Amino acid sequence: MPRPVHFEIHASEPERAITFYTTVFDWTFERSTEASYWLITTGEGPGIDGGMAQRQGPPPDPDASLNAFPLTVEVEDLDLLSREIEQAGGSVITTKSAIADVGWIVYCRDPEGNIFGMLETDPSAR
Repeated sequence: MPRPVHFEIHASEPERAITFYTTVFDWTFERSTEASYWLITTGEGPGIDGGMAQRQGPPPDPDASLNAFPLTVEVEDLDLLSREIEQAGGSVITTKSAIADVGWIVYCRDPEGNIFGMLETDPSAR
């Protein structure tokens, strides 16, 4: 079965995006040998790492509805991280919703306009 093995963030201002993701999720970034590309390490254990590229073209429309193929990050405290998203210059764009028997999810937008999800595991979610 195909599974994601890499993700990529596109940024108009890469340094701003690096600051955001480092502040919120403690990810590390290393400039690649390719110009305008960074390798992203998200941590140890299960999960995937990714990359960040200089955006080619206009940024996403911030007024558009949720229309994306977002990466979802598993977090321990959704409410705390939602506040940290806002303090770091991002925004929470959906209300906290239950996924029955799985947990709680919100979708956010980073300062570059990219959409991503955050999931707090909670088997009692309804």
